[in-house]
Amino acid sequence: MASSVERPAASAAVLAQAPGWRDALRWFTREKQWINERHLELCRIPAPTFLEGQRAEWMAAQLRSYGCQVEIDRTGNVVAQVRGSRGPCIALTAHLDTVIAPRDRDEIQVSPDGRFLGPGVSDNGAGLAALLAIAKALRSSPAIEDSTGDILLIANVGEEGEGNLSGMRQICKPNGLVRRIAAFLVLDGASTDHITTQALGSRRFEVTYSGPGGHSWSDFGTANPVHALGRAVALFSDIRLNGSPRSSLNIGMIEGGTSINAIPVLARAKVDIRSESNAAMEDLVRLLAEAVERAQEVENQRAVSGRVTAKIREIGSRPAGRLPEDAALLRHLRAVDAHLGIRSHLDMASTDANVPLSLGIPAVSIGAGGSGGGAHTPQEWFLPERRDLALKRILLTAALLLRCPETCPLA
Repeated sequence: MASSVERPAASAAVLAQAPGWRDALRWFTREKQWINERHLELCRIPAPTFLEGQRAEWMAAQLRSYGCQVEIDRTGNVVAQVRGSRGPCIALTAHLDTVIAPRDRDEIQVSPDGRFLGPGVSDNGAGLAALLAIAKALRSSPAIEDSTGDILLIANVGEEGEGNLSGMRQICKPNGLVRRIAAFLVLDGASTDHITTQALGSRRFEVTYSGPGGHSWSDFGTANPVHALGRAVALFSDIRLNGSPRSSLNIGMIEGGTSINAIPVLARAKVDIRSESNAAMEDLVRLLAEAVERAQEVENQRAVSGRVTAKIREIGSRPAGRLPEDAALLRHLRAVDAHLGIRSHLDMASTDANVPLSLGIPAVSIGAGGSGGGAHTPQEWFLPERRDLALKRILLTAALLLRCPETCPLA
């Protein structure tokens, strides 16, 4: 008797040879140059977090020109339907924003060895280029069998840094678009070597101390916000994190003061807490609050005048979550990998998939092919070699899910 993996693998092989789907898969190999050109063009449009509008408009125009039904929602996400069906959907998503934006178009270049160079070319130029390629391949293959389901293409905002997954949160709001989405394939960066099935949670805070300030000599002894913040950082960073669930903490930014000879009126720090477990994150948030309060008490006790006050403001929250090992989404993706000869491993990361996974909606984050490096730096690079293999992987997985009653119960 065939195993559950062998059955989907056989289905992947059959679907890959069906006339319409076969043509779409071949399109990826035949039109490599077209895909590369679109990739470079989109990366030359700056899209730092919170300022993705120009790139979103460009993506929307491209998708409309391929015949998709496109809208830009109130948050700034570009949402495109390939066939316009009102049935269940498989969502393919890629984030629009980059940590660093190119200063001008010439900063995005192609090296003599064929590498794309410049900020955002891999993370997430690769994912966005995949959306365009899949839309074009599907619209170029009219023989693809019709169904009551559809592939939904989403270029979303707010994935990086303090964007706090705002675009995906909008997509996953109750009573919204998510009601039609059976599963998410989040396309983030390059490669085909990983399948992110576990969402790494994070909580981010800004800690601020304020006080009256004064002259370093004549007002010596006045409660000092920097001194209080330093104590809080030391207390919190001394916490030991061992064993399971794995967790981490980091104070990544500290600022405050105006002069070496002035007692500052303000000092602040930004704190990043991460864990495999939402409960463990809650424990660390409590310990952070205790450290901040204790540091305030100590500084005010030692001061001869004035007082410092402390404030903690949450500036980001990414929930943890996990895709079950027996999920149909994972079985079909691994079956496609077996058919295409792709070797991949399961991993954990913080991506747009955090939101649907935390809500119990099937989701994975995978690369969009090629290879890349230097993410979040000006030296970022992407090599499009063998990108077509990943595009076939993505499309075949989505197509299998649309045909799977367990995942997407079509009429």
